[in-house]
Amino acid sequence: MHIVEKATDSLKNGKFILVHDDKNREDEVDMVIPAQYITPQHISKMRNDAGGLICLAISNEIAESLGITYMHDLLRYHPDSIFLKLTEGYSKYGDKPSFSISINHRETYTGITDFDRSLTISKMSEICNEINNNGKINFKENFMTPGHVNLLISSKNLLSDRIGHTELSIQLASIAKLTPAMVICEMLDSISYRALTLEQAKKYAEKNSLVIVDSSEVLKYLNYKK
Repeated sequence: MHIVEKATDSLKNGKFILVHDDKNREDEVDMVIPAQYITPQHISKMRNDAGGLICLAISNEIAESLGITYMHDLLRYHPDSIFLKLTEGYSKYGDKPSFSISINHRETYTGITDFDRSLTISKMSEICNEINNNGKINFKENFMTPGHVNLLISSKNLLSDRIGHTELSIQLASIAKLTPAMVICEMLDSISYRALTLEQAKKYAEKNSLVIVDSSEVLKYLNYKK
């Protein structure tokens, strides 16, 4: 079985996978799980084992339907010129971040606990799944911003536009025929105080019986399936 198919099988079964982008890009590994399966235990696992920023990646089509855009575009509409200056340029790895707004579901208390973040993500996954059935109305009524779950928006053409973890996770959701809403979190190293290396991530994957997949493997799989 192809490694991408192993990864998508894990995702369909509600299991974590690890996703590496590219050594010439961020060169980071993210823990990834479908939002539709999220639990407080998953949030705790990501917080403790990965340690990065827990985000919810959604497809570009869903963002457009809800009227959500990238944070750097939102800030450019602000009349204060400082925001124009702050949003100039690109990241050191070559593209604009995929960050949009941050949200909390209105049933949360502080929004930051494992329970609250799981609730926000789960409810947002339901909106994404029902996007053609009044999802936009339900989104406006049931969520608030700013919050404690950062939304990431994938590029329109996914990996053809940007080989980021946002696009990789949404591409894998598409292959797995899952709701295009994926929870991702960077894996960090508390010894070097930098990102966990690919080799370290492979050892973690082996120890925890998780599939780890690289962007190059996803691209090769897509080309093979054409």
